[in-house]
Amino acid sequence: MPNATPLDILARYRQAMLDKDADALADLYAADAVHDFPFLFPGMPERYAGREEVRAGYRAAWGASPAQPKEIHEIAVHQSTDAEVITVEQVVTGTIAPTGRPFTVPGLLVIRIRDGRIVHVRDYMDGLGVAHTMGRLTAMAARLEGSA
Repeated sequence: MPNATPLDILARYRQAMLDKDADALADLYAADAVHDFPFLFPGMPERYAGREEVRAGYRAAWGASPAQPKEIHEIAVHQSTDAEVITVEQVVTGTIAPTGRPFTVPGLLVIRIRDGRIVHVRDYMDGLGVAHTMGRLTAMAARLEGSA
């Protein structure tokens, strides 16, 4: 993928997310890439360090999640003065199995791509919105209270 543009990588990234395909997603990353989750998101680590942590982490998260993403609505893709960096505003929509209840999760990605591989992602997503959608707000609040 050395000739892949950041927009090519973004398209593959989004398809892997829609397919919940941890292997396809991880294969976009450099071996020593970092994927950060800067916002509070109980149940998720603050970071995945390396391609194999991305693979294992997403495989576990998606395997345990009843969320079925259906579409990723692009709000904007901002090109940077740094050719390696794009910033992506998007909204993921889908349903929760088996109820079919819809969900909407806004997010922002700052992605650094070098030589056709993701080397760093800062993944800003609405953790409270996800917890609410999944019916886990009460459990999340209890967990947060216990850590205070």
